[in-house]
Amino acid sequence: MPAEASGGTALLDGSGLSFWWAIPFAGMLLSIAILPLLLPVLWAEHFGKIAVFWSLAFLGPCALLFGPGLALSALLHTIAMEYIPFIILLFSLYTISGGVRLTGNLSGKPTSNTAILLVGTFLASVMGTTGASMLLIRPLLRANMHRKHKVHTVIFFIFLVSNIGGSLSPLGDPPLFLGFLKGVDFFWTTEHLFSEMMFASSILLLLYYFLDTMMMKKEAPLGPAISRQRHVLRLEGGVNVLLLLGVIITVLLSGVWNPEMQLTVGTLSIALQDLMRDVVLLVLAGFSLLITASETRKLNNFSWEPIEEVAKLFFGIFVTMIPAISMLKAGSEGAFRNVIALVTKDGQPVNHMYFWLSGILSSFLDNAPTYVVFFNTAGGDASQLMHDAPLTLAAISCGAVFMGANSYIGNAPNFMVRSIAESQGVKMPSFFGYMAWSAGILIPLFLLMTFIFFMG
Repeated sequence: MPAEASGGTALLDGSGLSFWWAIPFAGMLLSIAILPLLLPVLWAEHFGKIAVFWSLAFLGPCALLFGPGLALSALLHTIAMEYIPFIILLFSLYTISGGVRLTGNLSGKPTSNTAILLVGTFLASVMGTTGASMLLIRPLLRANMHRKHKVHTVIFFIFLVSNIGGSLSPLGDPPLFLGFLKGVDFFWTTEHLFSEMMFASSILLLLYYFLDTMMMKKEAPLGPAISRQRHVLRLEGGVNVLLLLGVIITVLLSGVWNPEMQLTVGTLSIALQDLMRDVVLLVLAGFSLLITASETRKLNNFSWEPIEEVAKLFFGIFVTMIPAISMLKAGSEGAFRNVIALVTKDGQPVNHMYFWLSGILSSFLDNAPTYVVFFNTAGGDASQLMHDAPLTLAAISCGAVFMGANSYIGNAPNFMVRSIAESQGVKMPSFFGYMAWSAGILIPLFLLMTFIFFMG
């Protein structure tokens, strides 16, 4: 029986699995990509059931071949240790940010749109890509409400605010936070990823400005009443900004505070700091619901549909991803052994392959465990990597963070931003449609970065 112990829980051992076990995950991704186009009504009404179907497509054979105990244990571990904390964090950020409303003269012109993207890009490293995305996507959508052409604005928002902007601190993105917990200095990423982040974001911001300027010329002229509007910027629900800060502090403390106490429920062992983090996040979200005026949320076009969609779809993604992550963690003993072998040549790290492989896998799998796999493949010693192989660590970090922008599921806020935009009437590209944008814009950028930063 291919199993490994983790905190008293039997988990799936990826060294004994073949690529066939990734079929349910591939089916889940293809469902997200194709069904909204081919069968939109079926998808809209039953996407949650489809997510459950693909989850059972993995759990059923797993229970049959390896025993129901292992299948149940793997499911409970994933739900309790990964999925529920993930959804609680998204729920708290979504709820709290939904109570923040920026009013005033948000014109939706290329200059102001670019300014919002610029602010969000740097804010992402302070409050995380998810926090910055949830805070700024609604003001950006409202600023462009009168515009016909705005899909490109949301796409560049995902590129910059939801991904690349989070590369300057461990607070920015989960992979970097895991690196911090493993011993990478807090400001190491600020120093060693600054050039890469500035290069990528500068090109994207310039490209966006020129693209938005061209799109603006296709817009109908504003009516006299709208063009004359001059309102002072004002923040409604400002207390929610403090609650967002509370979320950031709570997540940070859960990573550095370790009382070495566990809550054991059956075969699960949950660390006290993780349990306290989730409780505090729910309390902060509940407090936001209590104190924020309902009119503010109404004017924000706030609804529960986006978080409901994300919760249902990511249930299927997390469950079907279990064997794929297990195979990746198995390293040279797993089905991904040939992939892992590409990052080393004659005993030396191949940095550009670290960048691309950590990036490609992070585009579709959870970028946090992907980062850890390649971090360990490179030696797993934070001090040694920081001082003796900084380029290797930078390549792994940039790949995991930057290339999360390659698909809707590459990073948590991507899908959430898409859902919020669609809930407010923006017809976003399909799964493959979005990847056409990322392939046309991001892949050439990442190729250029490869030659400039990672070929040494």
